[in-house]
Amino acid sequence: MGKSGRIALSGMLAALALALSFLEGLLPPLPGMPPGAKMGLSNIAVMYAAGSIGLPCALGLALVKGIFALLTRGFTAGLMSLSGGLVSTLCMWLLLKKSPASLSLTGVCGALTHNFAQLVVAYWITVTSVTLYVPFLLIFSLLTGILTGSVLKLTLPLLEKLNIANAVQKR
Repeated sequence: MGKSGRIALSGMLAALALALSFLEGLLPPLPGMPPGAKMGLSNIAVMYAAGSIGLPCALGLALVKGIFALLTRGFTAGLMSLSGGLVSTLCMWLLLKKSPASLSLTGVCGALTHNFAQLVVAYWITVTSVTLYVPFLLIFSLLTGILTGSVLKLTLPLLEKLNIANAVQKR
């Protein structure tokens, strides 16, 4: 894929990530979960970018998502999104590029690192214990990570048919 193709695909993935993030924000809060807990559907676009275009594009998407959260939900949400997004993107890229991890495992590890980074920021902001959230977020990370990895796995054949997913390995 040439430079212009990469730029076009990056733009489409950014639009997709923002649209999924916006739609996810319209859903009611999940019962029993900490405030702001989301399924992470926009991470599907980031995971795809990490595997197909590379780390710079994927980190750019995480940055765009963080700025979107900042502009639409405020400073704290932006900081939480940015911290979780950058750390989880790096984790997912490492798994996709350096090991034969499945997309579901990659999604779970991405969700775990995303939530861990957000807990660190929440502690830093509030200087109060956030350990009560850990068991809920561990279970939630497992479920949402499997979901996002599975959705990407199901979508890859269509993307490959459209000749978009040349660099992402089937898993």
